[in-house]
Amino acid sequence: MVARWGSGTGSDMEPPWGYGPEDGPAVWGQLSSEYLLCAVGNRQSPIDIVGAKQAEVPAVVFHYQSMMLEVQHNGHTVEVASTSENWIEVGGARYDLTQFHFHTPGEHTVEGRPFDMEVHLVHQDEEGALAVVGMLVRRGGAHPVLDDLAEQLPEPGESLAVEKKIAVAELLPEASRIFRYEGSLTTPPCSEGVQWFVFETPVEVSAAALAAFEAVLGNNSRPVQPLNGRELLIDKDPAP
Repeated sequence: MVARWGSGTGSDMEPPWGYGPEDGPAVWGQLSSEYLLCAVGNRQSPIDIVGAKQAEVPAVVFHYQSMMLEVQHNGHTVEVASTSENWIEVGGARYDLTQFHFHTPGEHTVEGRPFDMEVHLVHQDEEGALAVVGMLVRRGGAHPVLDDLAEQLPEPGESLAVEKKIAVAELLPEASRIFRYEGSLTTPPCSEGVQWFVFETPVEVSAAALAAFEAVLGNNSRPVQPLNGRELLIDKDPAP
């Protein structure tokens, strides 16, 4: 059973922004003083991932379980709410999953190579600090979760709840090292201080599912930003 309801765009309380020539990434910093970091920040995301240093770093441990599906299109992306207790642990710190959402095409690149889509799993600790897990997606074989979600995508301003569960852990690559760096939100207000964890190994999604995401999302991708001397690390071993 699917329940649908209108919810507006989810952005009524913020200055409007988008991805077009008059409201897109090139001018975000001019749309509002609240978005100034989008123009002047020096630790912005996404980035081209190149020259990562291999390091002994705390593992990112995923504590994900199945959850009921609640999805909304907030006018900028399709967002899936975390409806059960899902979190990651990094060096003893816990970050709870709040939602995950999608960008087409992908935002991060690896050595200049773009990807067809990207999933951002947004986590927050008790103090409000953010940790985002990025998952790169390319066209290929069917994906156990993404292909299913592609059949449940709401239109802009619409929300839906589906009486079925998804296994959040099945979103992730089976074994992958993780790039990590300090960056920002990739949308206004482009707040910095975000800990980024981007899987090295991409996942695949079917051509039909990718087309469904693209039809609903359009182009909602921010171009890569300068690294500006930031440290970019990669695990020695795949995530557990």
